[in-house]
Amino acid sequence: MTDIYKYHLFFCTHEREDGSPCCQQHNAQSLRNYAKQRVKELKLKKVRVNNAGCLNRCALGPVLVIYPEGVWYQYQTAEDIDEIIESHLQHDKIVTRLQR
Repeated sequence: MTDIYKYHLFFCTHEREDGSPCCQQHNAQSLRNYAKQRVKELKLKKVRVNNAGCLNRCALGPVLVIYPEGVWYQYQTAEDIDEIIESHLQHDKIVTRLQR
């Protein structure tokens, strides 16, 4: 069977009710939605963007992991997301400055 997706992105969008550090405190859901929209606009058919529960890297701020490589990124802005999409998803090059 052929793999359906070349890349599968999991964005931690977890929110902790007790106020302790979590990705959602850093606008994770909105930036995940932005990534999903950009992937759609760019017609990257073999890319899937998903929410994930807690990825247990809360102290880093918003994180995502891209499979199949298992590359972890910390991002802060839509520009960071754009760089990940262009470099990693379109050109198969890891964005080392955002890698965690």
